[in-house]
Amino acid sequence: MIKRIRSDQLLSGMFIHDLNCGWMDHPFVFNSFKVKDKQTVEQIIAAGIRELYIDSEKGWDVADAQTHEEYHAQMHEQITALADKHQIILNPQTSLKDEIQQAKTVHAQAHIVVHHLMSDIRMGKQIELAKISPVVENITDSIFRNKDACISLLRIRNKDEYTFQHSVSVCALLVAFSRELGYEKEVILEAGIGGLLHDIGKMKVPDSILNKPGALTESEFSIMKSHAALGREVLTQTEGMPKTAIVITGQHHERYDGTGYPDKIQKDEISKFGQMAAIVDVYDALTSDRVYHKGMDPTAALKKLFEWSKFHFNAELVQRFICLIGIYPVGSLVKLESGVLAVVINPGIESLLRPIVRTVYDIKHERYVTPRDVDLSKKLDSIVQSESPRNWGINPFNYI
Repeated sequence: MIKRIRSDQLLSGMFIHDLNCGWMDHPFVFNSFKVKDKQTVEQIIAAGIRELYIDSEKGWDVADAQTHEEYHAQMHEQITALADKHQIILNPQTSLKDEIQQAKTVHAQAHIVVHHLMSDIRMGKQIELAKISPVVENITDSIFRNKDACISLLRIRNKDEYTFQHSVSVCALLVAFSRELGYEKEVILEAGIGGLLHDIGKMKVPDSILNKPGALTESEFSIMKSHAALGREVLTQTEGMPKTAIVITGQHHERYDGTGYPDKIQKDEISKFGQMAAIVDVYDALTSDRVYHKGMDPTAALKKLFEWSKFHFNAELVQRFICLIGIYPVGSLVKLESGVLAVVINPGIESLLRPIVRTVYDIKHERYVTPRDVDLSKKLDSIVQSESPRNWGINPFNYI
């Protein structure tokens, strides 16, 4: 049985089912393994992990611990209540279909610029802000025209291009998040620059560590974690670099409870943009395919952020981010109560739980159906759960 326990309840002989944190927040090869000694427990606590999941059938138990099902049922109620309270305001300047085409061009151009940028830093060259600003402006303009088009495209990934695609994704998500919070466009552009450059310090980390396929040693893990401070140093030395961008780069791995890095600051010691960047960075990492793991679907990743906001993130900002992305984001594959799979094509007009969807596949009869748009706000049907497109061999973007 999978149970949720505090890390200070962990004992040698227990089997960890899930460390319950991002891969850059712990030094272990896997997220699940048997605890063999006290030193491992100390490492887990030192990594800032407050709560995790154990499998009581593979190791020692904690009798009164809450089961995975019990906890997630409770969390689902909380996130559903949040979604029901949120008022959706639709203000796209262009349709999703029209903006998708423009957003594809914007993304392609951004990836090329980031490739060149990372290569330049590797060779010791200076960052040329004049080459970066137009990219961020194009992403920002696309977000302003129709945020769902630009954000949905972030999920089209190549795991071998993670570093570059992650930079573009964090940029776009930070721009959308900043707009959601009501910042002026000038400030939003500065945040976007920070998002695009937030991992630039990784170009100062040796390739042998950055691309190591196995577990990092303690010293290697420390070097890897130094990328936030290294990036901040690079941007500080770049003429004309906005202060907001420097702060985002230096603080995107800080945690609300003080367990992050490089400075281990906490709560409001972390700037608002640092807190936002931490949320965005983790969300994109969770939803990305990597060499060593498959990305989560967006709905599952948002639930993880909601869970971790108990300690690691500003809970109010996490809630605002969830409302921005949507419980079932545009481009998600969902299962309806009627037994049909559908793709979310619009966040809806009344509730995050009742978007507009386009039907794709009839599960009961095992056949594709003629696509039909259904406004779930009219309560003709409802979403049972999100589904993995990979499991069904369906590409949602063929239906948008």
